Amino acid sequence: MKILSPEVTRLLDKLYNLRGSDSVIFKEMESAHEKALETKTRTTEEKSTLQEKIANLESDSKNLSEQGRKLKDLLNGIDKKSYEIVIDRLHINFDPETLVAKLDANLPETIDRVNADIKDSKEELVKVEEEMNSAITTIEEIGIRKDAAVANQEKLNEYFELALSGNINITRDSITSLLEQFGLTEEETREAAKILMFPEDALYDYDAKIKESEKKSISEVMQEAKKQEGVVETDKEQYAENVEISKVEPVKVVEPVIETKTVDREDIIDLFNDIGLDYLDYTTSDLDQILEHYNEKVIRRNINMFKQNNLSLDIFVDHINLIYDKELEAKMDRLLRIGKSAIDIYLNPTVLTKYDYKGLDKAIILLQSSGLDPKQVPLMAY
Repeated sequence: MKILSPEVTRLLDKLYNLRGSDSVIFKEMESAHEKALETKTRTTEEKSTLQEKIANLESDSKNLSEQGRKLKDLLNGIDKKSYEIVIDRLHINFDPETLVAKLDANLPETIDRVNADIKDSKEELVKVEEEMNSAITTIEEIGIRKDAAVANQEKLNEYFELALSGNINITRDSITSLLEQFGLTEEETREAAKILMFPEDALYDYDAKIKESEKKSISEVMQEAKKQEGVVETDKEQYAENVEISKVEPVKVVEPVIETKTVDREDIIDLFNDIGLDYLDYTTSDLDQILEHYNEKVIRRNINMFKQNNLSLDIFVDHINLIYDKELEAKMDRLLRIGKSAIDIYLNPTVLTKYDYKGLDKAIILLQSSGLDPKQVPLMAY
């Protein structure tokens, strides 16, 4: 029986992810849809506020002009000498000519400032409306793309079922045309088409393991291990042996870094620009979350680790907590040491967000004590 190479196994991991409800394609669309909705909500509120501001400013400009003209006409019609005795005896500071001069000097400038504010607000309104319309368009486009993605996924699942049943009778062009819709490389498309057109025993074994892992969750495996631990003494000894093996394995210790410098959102944006992240990909709440857990050394280390493994940094958009996870490097190292590939971990990031290092280590040991090879158990079953 031919054994699948690690490269083909990684490809199948990717294809099976694309077949499932947790497909990276759907995750990316959900993330983009959520951001677009947030933008639409924000810009709708900003548009309403700006429209109200512009209306108030235009009213102020009109009233300043009209009331200023009326007041000037009124003051010009007053003869100060006609009220001289009253003004002097009551010590009233009233000089129509001085007031008219002040109106002439200050009123036009005041009106100009209000009109300039109106102009700036209208220009800002145009930008807000453009951003809002772009978000609305994005929402509509994602709806269309999601329908197409669902149809493509159904077709992909159909091809796999036909291949696994030994009844596939699809042309190579039809298969490659479909696979290209999932953004696979030319090499991946060629290999995937070969797997589907000429399925071998290893593919059937891979599919069987996936289906078995779907039936038996990690919690079930843990419960079984605990039951065995209480009944069979030899199982206890084996478990203890596995624990000892785990203890002597090199574990990367993450030193906590104490940051005393006061940081704000601008600091995060500057850091993102420096390490290659686009802050526009992240929501306001994302940046606030990073700010709450801010640790520049940890963030740089996590980003560099993904770069060194040639993994896309897009993973941090959907899993914001990984950016500041102090145990991320240790967890990645633990998974790599049991034989998991970096791309496998990237395609199944839930295993990194679900566990802290201690919990991940315990899950791996429990799989071993249950007679399972953690390398062969798909990460989605952890």
